[in-house]
Amino acid sequence: MQPWNQVYDPFGNQWLSTFMASLPVIALLGMIASGKVKAHIAAILALVIAFLVATVAFGMPTGLATRATILGMVTGMFPIGWIILNVIFLYRLTVEKGWFATLQQSVAGITEDRRIQLLLVAFAFGAFFEGAGGFGTPVAVTGAILIGLGFSPLAASGLSLIANTAPVAYGALGAPIQGLASVTGYDPYILGAMIGRQLPFFSVLVPFWLIWVFAGFRGMIAIWPPIAVCGVAFALAQFLISNYVNPWIVDIGASLVSMAALVAFLKVWRPAQIWSSPALRGHDPSVGYGEPRPASLGAGVPGDLPKVHVGGRTASSREIVMAWLPWIILSVIVAIWGTGWFKGIVNPLFTWKYEVPGLHNMIMKVPPVEAAPKAEAAVFAFTYMSYTGTGVLFAAILSGLIMRFSPVRLVTAYFETIWVLRYSLITIAAMLALGVLTRYAGVDATLGLAFAGTGILYPFFGTLLGWLGVALTGSDTASNVLFGGLQRITSEQLGLSGVLMASANSSGGVMGKMIDAQSIVVASTATGYFGQESKILRFVFWHSIVLACLIGGLVMLQAYVYPFTEMVLQPAVTAPAAH
Repeated sequence: MQPWNQVYDPFGNQWLSTFMASLPVIALLGMIASGKVKAHIAAILALVIAFLVATVAFGMPTGLATRATILGMVTGMFPIGWIILNVIFLYRLTVEKGWFATLQQSVAGITEDRRIQLLLVAFAFGAFFEGAGGFGTPVAVTGAILIGLGFSPLAASGLSLIANTAPVAYGALGAPIQGLASVTGYDPYILGAMIGRQLPFFSVLVPFWLIWVFAGFRGMIAIWPPIAVCGVAFALAQFLISNYVNPWIVDIGASLVSMAALVAFLKVWRPAQIWSSPALRGHDPSVGYGEPRPASLGAGVPGDLPKVHVGGRTASSREIVMAWLPWIILSVIVAIWGTGWFKGIVNPLFTWKYEVPGLHNMIMKVPPVEAAPKAEAAVFAFTYMSYTGTGVLFAAILSGLIMRFSPVRLVTAYFETIWVLRYSLITIAAMLALGVLTRYAGVDATLGLAFAGTGILYPFFGTLLGWLGVALTGSDTASNVLFGGLQRITSEQLGLSGVLMASANSSGGVMGKMIDAQSIVVASTATGYFGQESKILRFVFWHSIVLACLIGGLVMLQAYVYPFTEMVLQPAVTAPAAH
């Protein structure tokens, strides 16, 4: 069997080919946004459309398309679905034992102001999980915590998505940057430094944006000091670590600095008026959805923070520590699981690599996407022990035993969690199948080439190409692997810096994270807002586009006005000789 060459303009008309390539994602987002089609049904229908586009319009052999679809489904379950399943399993255990109620009240003990709770949980704490685990972990964890704190389902899900943007480029211990380096040939330290001169501006902006969306402009201005402390601390650490240390620990370091700075600032500053409403300002259609949520903590008075109550009495310090223990265990284990040395120990022993027969090296990427024809590998590396989800499962089991669950109850609770998440897992599998199929069919490259033909405006639209890649694949890593080579080739043809545009692909991609269907399903699952994915998508969609355009504008300035790139080509930090 001869390898199949991808075709990027099957109709001989770029406009028509681009429209046909965009049909699957238009159909998917349209069905979800309509609210009339359940997410798992929309994902399956969009996958069918993508299959027809790949085989009929782009000429992909049916056998190759079928194998790519199956590979994508498996990839959706491992590692993405595996993470979500085990995070929600841990969450349900803490709820059942009553420890989550203590935890949510202890957060209120730091501050009962809902706006500052958002900064602490959704932005700072979420960034830690993005840095340690990535792949949906932060939205799952912060969404669950916010819903437990009493936030409305739409606020908990939508705001978790908006908050999980600025840290994404350095997520999962720098996996997106490593992926970008692998396809561009650039030093990951240089790419990390360049991204560290783009995203810090938005690390300051996003916390303000987050609170503005939740509480309105006046509600945001009223607490601008802690917002500034949170954002500036994160941005400064993000810049310094990425430019002077390495790109692997940026999010973990910046999140810890941000949380510490915010908590310390709250010891000397209190809001003049406590914002106690857990709902979005204005109309919030999710108020009252599903099971009754914890009541508002009350308006309170400045300087009089609430005590933590359990069953009508004040919780002891030990009870508060124990309530946080499962999440501390999770944080430590996930951080260990993401390190290179841990993967280096377990992967050689616990890895099953499967080269998909009839697909591996049977598809050729050709110019102008690649400088020379290049075979597409199709290897499913089942690194089951080093998956972040496996670490989460260990944390859940250990925490369950500490909470004195019996082994039998742990098993039954796990199967109950699978049943609750069944539609979400189907959706995630179908979403990833769509993304993998379009990549192997060259459909996504057709969309990328359309952006590449924008000439002098390419720095702007090239940034939006990264946004599109994440919206399609659900992963900044996947978007970088998908379009990184194209960014380098196109930018060099236009006389632009390849480092700048490769980095812009990753920076622009972070704003696509909030609208990719996979993340929306994770958010709806974590908050119990089942079947309401359309409302979440409509809520975050324009925020995603506007923020992506702002990054595009910054990259235009970097390309033509202020040469950040020249500074980064001689970065303050370079790879060690052994790297």
